[in-house]
Amino acid sequence: MKSHARSEALFEEARRYLPGGVDSPVRAFKAVGGTPPFIARGKGSRIWDADGNEYIDYVGSWGPLIAGHAHPDIVAALKASAEKGTSYGAPTELEVTLAKMVTGAIPSMEMVRFVNSGTEATMSALRLARAFTRREKIIKFDGGYHGHSDGLLVKGGSGLATLGIPDSPGVPAGYAQNTLVAPYNNLDAVSGILHDHHGEIAAIIVEPVAANMGLVLPQSGFLQGLRRVTAEHGALLIFDEVITGFRVAYGGAQEIYGVAPDLTCLGKIIGGGLPVGAYGGRREIMEMVAPSGPVYQAGTLSGNPLAMTAGIEMLKLLKKPGVYRQLEERTSRLVAGVKAAIAEYNVPGRVNSLASLLTLFFTDGAVTDYESAAKSDAKAFARFFHAMLDGGIYWPCAQFETAFVSLAHSPQDIETTIACVKAALKQSLA
Repeated sequence: MKSHARSEALFEEARRYLPGGVDSPVRAFKAVGGTPPFIARGKGSRIWDADGNEYIDYVGSWGPLIAGHAHPDIVAALKASAEKGTSYGAPTELEVTLAKMVTGAIPSMEMVRFVNSGTEATMSALRLARAFTRREKIIKFDGGYHGHSDGLLVKGGSGLATLGIPDSPGVPAGYAQNTLVAPYNNLDAVSGILHDHHGEIAAIIVEPVAANMGLVLPQSGFLQGLRRVTAEHGALLIFDEVITGFRVAYGGAQEIYGVAPDLTCLGKIIGGGLPVGAYGGRREIMEMVAPSGPVYQAGTLSGNPLAMTAGIEMLKLLKKPGVYRQLEERTSRLVAGVKAAIAEYNVPGRVNSLASLLTLFFTDGAVTDYESAAKSDAKAFARFFHAMLDGGIYWPCAQFETAFVSLAHSPQDIETTIACVKAALKQSLA
């Protein structure tokens, strides 16, 4: 067993000053129990905690570290940028450069506005959609997490699913009533809502590949159906690609599935590990954003030179030939190993995967929406998680989260992880 004495002391002290001892709920290990390791540093595929324990990391800051920790090109660029200044509150050429890269990668994004988080991106995109359509109601999906703005904390996934919180106190009832919820992958339910609220729906917001109830893939025709029904009813289609953007393909999930939304929300990778978000889409819609138009949205740190610098370096790296093939090959090997271990020990389990994303659900049935994901055995996952942690693998600390493979994961890292999965599953049966 690893020693966690220093992390335990830090966690006890942190709870005196930070709610729950953390700055984001899932980090508190509520879903799995125990004390979270306090991370001291990271390099490549690995992280080290305050007690000196080493882990192969499959969290990667929840997705943005697709190149691994402290990639030398990104670190060097950040050092050079920081020496020039860390923030100006004024335009920079870096913003133009990254904007050209993003819009070049994702054709549906004819214009883009940089913000500081995925929450800001989705919140701003919905405000814009309401202004453009002159409607107030939106549709989201059960278990879909789009940040913590008031109107989106209705049947959300991620930390809300982990903590069993269907909604959040403090959200005005009058605001939340404009958010309508449908089951993911259920086009009939969406059509029913659009019919019942004809002329009232401003937008549908969806993770094209759901990654906050665990990884759940869109069924055949689902995204194409959303594109069709939104067009028929005069509503906008918003893709939340905060996780999938530049992760599943250079052009995001919309490249893979061949569906062009009206607006797209990005985050994670386009900041290279620094805080960032973005929203963008059709020019006629985006030109409604101030100062071009009347829809107000602002941010002193938006387009921060450090985040822009890291994002530029990250996208340069991801555009190199063979990058996504390497990610898929490593992930495919890991998925195959996990599936073999499930079969060997006859454990109720399903693996959902796409590109460099995967989730092991502790359930017998297929996982196609939040209802089926919620049938997973959370206690079995907690036992598995701690066995993995003891074995030196830092796996996502909740059943409803997604694991991320990075370019820094070596073939040996993958084999070591598969061996640990086998040991963890065997231990869970003891």
